[in-house]
Amino acid sequence: MLTRLGLIAALSLGTATIAMAQDATPTDGGKLVFTAPYGNSITSLDITATPHTQDEIVAKALNRSLYKWNPEKGQPELDLAESVEKSDDGKTYTYKLKEATFHNGDKLDADDVLWSYNRLADPKKALPGAEQMLQIAGVSEFQAGTADQISGLKKIDDMTVEITVTNLADPGWNLMSNYAPIYSKDYAEDQLASKPNGLGPFKMANYVAGSKIELVKFEDYFEEGKPHLDKLDIMLMGEASARDVAFRNGEIDVNILGPVQYEAYGQDDALKDNILEVAEVYTRNIGFNPKVEAFQDKRVRQAINYAINKDLIVEKLLKNKAYPAVSWLPVSSPAFDRNAEPYAYDPEKSKELLKEAGYETGLSFSVTATPNESWGVPIVEAIIPMLSKVGVQVTTDPVESAVLSDKILSDNFETFIWSNSSGPDALKYLTCFYSKTSQTACNYVKFSNPEFDKLVEQAGSETDPAKQADILRQANNVLQEEAPVWFFNYNKAVMAYQPWVHGLKPNSMELAIQDYEDIWIDADAPASRK
Repeated sequence: MLTRLGLIAALSLGTATIAMAQDATPTDGGKLVFTAPYGNSITSLDITATPHTQDEIVAKALNRSLYKWNPEKGQPELDLAESVEKSDDGKTYTYKLKEATFHNGDKLDADDVLWSYNRLADPKKALPGAEQMLQIAGVSEFQAGTADQISGLKKIDDMTVEITVTNLADPGWNLMSNYAPIYSKDYAEDQLASKPNGLGPFKMANYVAGSKIELVKFEDYFEEGKPHLDKLDIMLMGEASARDVAFRNGEIDVNILGPVQYEAYGQDDALKDNILEVAEVYTRNIGFNPKVEAFQDKRVRQAINYAINKDLIVEKLLKNKAYPAVSWLPVSSPAFDRNAEPYAYDPEKSKELLKEAGYETGLSFSVTATPNESWGVPIVEAIIPMLSKVGVQVTTDPVESAVLSDKILSDNFETFIWSNSSGPDALKYLTCFYSKTSQTACNYVKFSNPEFDKLVEQAGSETDPAKQADILRQANNVLQEEAPVWFFNYNKAVMAYQPWVHGLKPNSMELAIQDYEDIWIDADAPASRK
């Protein structure tokens, strides 16, 4: 098992492994069959209307945002803008847009950006992507109904946009999101869910509702010489065993590995050399809903953290395809406190806290969970006997992946187990616990703590990166002490790929989200891919 120091070293290095063959010179043509492992259905082709990862995997091929994430440099960079100028006070950004064409032939202009962002932030639409708009000045007034549009958005000319933000954090961290794409203002909104019209490298050719989308190269894509592939098929295969069989038979080109497959592939001489792995910036957790009276007492929340042997679960159930969590921010974050100690497995301490809080006996709750083997029902089943030993009775509320977020956003749960983004931008993801952040944005547990709020506000106004990191470190420590969630693990994502596939990247944000325009296949690919 990894020691805490070993974990720090591993995550600081990114634990990314790529075969040298990935660096060869790209060739054009052919087809890639890409599998999305989350859920059993694509819920919408309009990514602004869904929070689901399987939909984001598809959206990455269809759409583009103002910024994009560079997984190799670990930072956002401009995508739909060719340049940006920042004002002296560090809060106003002026973007010169690139010349780009939507799949239906519409040309990108400044009005598309303003329309897309106002639409995302519109409270009447209740779009999940509204979370990415919160940093823009005037969004709070717009959402409160006291303004007709977002004051921080301004058109300078047809190809120039000015965006004013509320703090000194780089807006690229929010505006790079795949959930905040730029859409054409002239395209019918009611068509987006089934007939998408984006700026991405591939356009839709055929859609088998819910299960598969067939895409073809968009010849007018704005990046010259890309994409390399002629065709891209994205299909859902939620069952790990089904992906395994299809991968071994050469029917699919990539396979996201679960714990059991991770162990098996690593021991298979025919497969072990084509594995890409990375420490993702996701924190798996159980979130406590304060509408349950017991969870309003932090001693109860702390007691649950002490009652569960997460190290044992990571080792035995997850086959070490994860790192036990210390707090919310991953250890790779500059705002993580290297001296912080995780909640120890201490049932006696747990009993003591429950007794102090008045819940020595009689505490019970349900955990809303998906079938996911790494952070779903199997994990809940493992913690049930551990919590029972301290007098806490737990039941499972099983749901499909597409239903989980709906139940959380509608406040229809007692607790949930989920995998949530916790980096790389510490300020952005700690803001999800800021009291003014809504549950539908990302404050799923409705956390409210004045000391935490003050630190987040200070961090948002700090220009010195080192000082900001120190303030956020304090905020993260407050969060750990308050324990609004059970801190479970940070994910180690693993992808197996066929030897003819090149251009995959160690995306710590989500390994299954790839830059499809950079992927290519070589001459050794089977005839079905040519």
